[in-house]
Amino acid sequence: MKKTLFNDLLKSIKEAREIADGTKRPSRRFTVTPVDIKVLRKKLKFSQAKFADIVGIPVATLRNWEQGRTNPEGPARVLMTAIKNNPRGVIKAINA
Repeated sequence: MKKTLFNDLLKSIKEAREIADGTKRPSRRFTVTPVDIKVLRKKLKFSQAKFADIVGIPVATLRNWEQGRTNPEGPARVLMTAIKNNPRGVIKAINA
């Protein structure tokens, strides 16, 4: 590794530690607003069984999401966001 790259990496690590310790503010923040799955499903007028079938998950998983016991993560979160933003288009693409 080049010395300049190593020094940049070391600087980043020190900065991360300062942010974690609360002595420095992060330069930016990212927030992810979770999709309200139950509201989304009801807006689309799907039963739990039908919605779970469309998105390819067990009904139990959907119930857990709707009841707030768990939240969609990774690709499932992205899929729920896509459905929220363009429900008919995404569902049409899934069923194509």
